[in-house]
Amino acid sequence: MSERTLGGLLAAAARRLSASSDTPRLDAELLLAEALGCSRAHLIAWPGREPKPDQAARFAAWLERRLAGEPVAYLLGRREFWSLELTVTPDTLIPRPETELLVELALARLSAGRPAAVADLGTGSGAIALALAVERPRARIVATDRSPGALAVARDNAARLGLANVEFRRGDWCAPLAGERFELIVSNPPYVATADPRWRAGELRFEPAEALVAGAGGLDALRAIIAQAPSCLSPGGWLLLEHGYDQGEAAPALLRQRGFVEVADYPDAAGVSRCGCGRWPG
Repeated sequence: MSERTLGGLLAAAARRLSASSDTPRLDAELLLAEALGCSRAHLIAWPGREPKPDQAARFAAWLERRLAGEPVAYLLGRREFWSLELTVTPDTLIPRPETELLVELALARLSAGRPAAVADLGTGSGAIALALAVERPRARIVATDRSPGALAVARDNAARLGLANVEFRRGDWCAPLAGERFELIVSNPPYVATADPRWRAGELRFEPAEALVAGAGGLDALRAIIAQAPSCLSPGGWLLLEHGYDQGEAAPALLRQRGFVEVADYPDAAGVSRCGCGRWPG
C-alpha cells in the first residue's frame, strides 16, 4: 500500500514510532485522525484514501514532534480523565489514569445527597476537582494552584464543561483556604526526587518540573500539605494524597506523625502503592 494513503501513512508512522513509544499504532492513529479532522474508525474504514497536502503536512510535523518525545496529549491539546475531555497545555501535568483512584477514594467519603466543602490542592488542569464536581454537584469545590497558567487552563475546562460549583484560587497549597474548613482535601502534588533522572528524560521532560519535583527525597510537597491541612479541615475531615510508587510507607508515616487517624494506603489498578489517606480527629 502506498505510503501516501491513510493505511500506508499509519503503517510507516507506527514503524518509526515503535522505537520510542509503547503505543506506536495508537499514537499514529490519534495524530492522523486529528490532522484529518475525522475519527480513528474512519482511518480504518478508508485505508486507501489519500489525505490533502495540508493534512499530510500537518501529520508529518506532529509525527516529528512525537518522535522527539513530545507527548500526544500536548500535540492534541487534550486528554481524557474520568470520561471528561480536558484541555491540557505545557503549563499543566497530563492527567494519568492512576490518579482516578483519588477521585474514587474521595467519592467514597462524600455523600451524594448532601452539600460538602472540598478542596483540591495543586489542581493543574482541574482534573480531580472537575471529576468531583460532576459526580457531586451539591459539593462546593475550591481548587488551588500557584501557577497562573495552570489556573487559566482549569478555569477554561470548567467553563467548557458547564461546571459552576468549582472556584479557582491562586496560591501555594492551603494558603488560599485560610479561615475556611473543608470536609475533604485532596491533592496530587509533586513527589519525584530531584536526583531521580526520570523527570529529565522521555515524555516527562516536556511537563512542568515544578509539578513533578519535590526536593531531594520527593517528599517536600507532601510534608507541606500534611503540615498545613489540619488548619483547614473540619473535625473528622479527610486528607487524600497521591504519592510516588516508593512512598507507600513514608506518606502514611507522615500522616500519623501529624496526628491523623484511620490512616491507610491504597494501590492503583496495577497494584502499585499510590494514595495515602487519613482522617483529622474530631
